[in-house]
Parts: sequence; structure tokens; C-alpha cells
Amino acid sequence: MDLSSILKPEAVKVISEASSKKRLFQRLGEAAESVYSLDGNQAAGALLERENLGPTGVGPGIALPHARLNDATAVTGVFFKLERPLDFGAVDRQPVDLVFALFAPENSGVEHLKALALISRTMRNADICAKLRANDNPTTLHTVLTEGIAPQVA
Repeated sequence: MDLSSILKPEAVKVISEASSKKRLFQRLGEAAESVYSLDGNQAAGALLERENLGPTGVGPGIALPHARLNDATAVTGVFFKLERPLDFGAVDRQPVDLVFALFAPENSGVEHLKALALISRTMRNADICAKLRANDNPTTLHTVLTEGIAPQVA
């Protein structure tokens, strides 16, 4: 599994403003609907429901909201770079500017967990995050995300 199989280029956006976490989730739902034909309201509601279990802001400016959806047929992602960081209730109490939302079928089981682990590893890479923060072109952002993490040389 690689990010190019999860994230379509048109699901990568630079967002000028999100006034709240709820509004951000609505915009993520709208993107999931337009790109993957998911029910946008259901997607936003599922993200909010999951967020109520505990914040998905994982630290240094990164959030990984995720949800399982009845109408999802594959694991898919939406990436937003926020021009203005948003208070997200993150574990480190820092505002979030990089958001990678993951949507998975209700019965996706281990595939959902593998995708979440892949996204988490990618977003923990300081070089990748620096490149994401240095660019505002969605095509470039998609390339940075999907080129993957270079293998470690022993």
C-alpha cells in the first residue's frame, strides 16, 4: 500500500480559512463527496463523531482525522494545507496546519489500520512536513506526499 493508492491529486487542497474544527470537517466531507462520491454530510458527521472520542491532532501542527463510512468502497484520503493554523485541541496544544483525513469502509478492518499507520509515518517525517509547509501548489503537495519516504540506507 502506498499513498498514491489512497490519495487522488484532486483531493489535495490549500484552504485559506477554516473557522472551526466542525467547519473543517464539513469541508473535508465536501471534498470526499466531490472526489470520491462519498456522502459529504455522513463523512463530516463521522469525522466529528470520531473526534469526540479523542482529538486526532497528533502534534507538531498535524491532524489525522479518520472515520469509517457505510458508503465507502475503498480506503481514501483528503489532504488539506491550512493557510491559517486552526486550534484543533491537539495533544501538544499547538494549532494545526496540515490535515490528512482518512475514510474507510465500515468493514475495512486491517486495511484501515495499515493506511492510518502509513499516513502517520509519512506525516511524522520532518522533511516531508517542511516541504509541505514550503509549497502552496496542490500538485506539488500531492507529489511530496506520494513520493513516499526514502528507504533508510544502513
